[in-house]
Amino acid sequence: MAKNGKISFDDFFDWYKQQNELRSPSPQGNENENTEEESEGASLSFPPDLYGRFMYIVLFPINVGLYFTVPDVRWKNGWEKYFYVTFLLAIVWIAIYAYFMVWWAVIAGDFAGIPQAVMGLTFLAAGTSVPDLITSVIVAKQGHGDMAVSSSIGSNIFDVAMGLPFPWLLGTIVYGHGIPLSSDGTLFLSLLILFAMVLLVVITIFLCNWKMTKGMGYIMFVLYVLFVTQDLLRHYHVFRVNF
Repeated sequence: MAKNGKISFDDFFDWYKQQNELRSPSPQGNENENTEEESEGASLSFPPDLYGRFMYIVLFPINVGLYFTVPDVRWKNGWEKYFYVTFLLAIVWIAIYAYFMVWWAVIAGDFAGIPQAVMGLTFLAAGTSVPDLITSVIVAKQGHGDMAVSSSIGSNIFDVAMGLPFPWLLGTIVYGHGIPLSSDGTLFLSLLILFAMVLLVVITIFLCNWKMTKGMGYIMFVLYVLFVTQDLLRHYHVFRVNF
């Protein structure tokens, strides 16, 4: 009991223990969640439903390669200890897929008469952002809105701070000279627009009271459309800004 406006350590410990018991889910609920999350791992068995068979045929070239090269830790029976191999091989496959994705995008763009800069701004940018979209949706549904936003912003900062400089560093080491960039001011303008977009994103989140709402989603979509529009107009020389 409190004495002179103070409580003892035992009273505080009992209160803290009671609060944790109220917040922690029941064991039965945990068992149900674990049962739902458990999976037998990757399998090449033919699905019984029509939609599953269709997706099986479409994804078979990808799944068969991953099945025989990347250990699935969900197989149990000792496969769990090869998690580091799974991680490294997954990165290798991502690099392979990225190479072919860029190659096919260039071929498709040349065939359709679409410049490579436009292909990179639209199709490649959307394709490489799908993993960010999936992870953001998952964590947002779990109630971690701050993680969803920070993941999207952090991934773009990583792309700019690591994804571009690291290949350039390798290129300078291999070829022995620097890689020239555009000197007409377009790169500088693109960087200014990038910082402006980040600032607008922060302002939008602030105006939405730091909550992820439908209104914020609509504003983000409009900002993306404006960004793509101005970049395409500058690329096709509809208007030009020189520095």
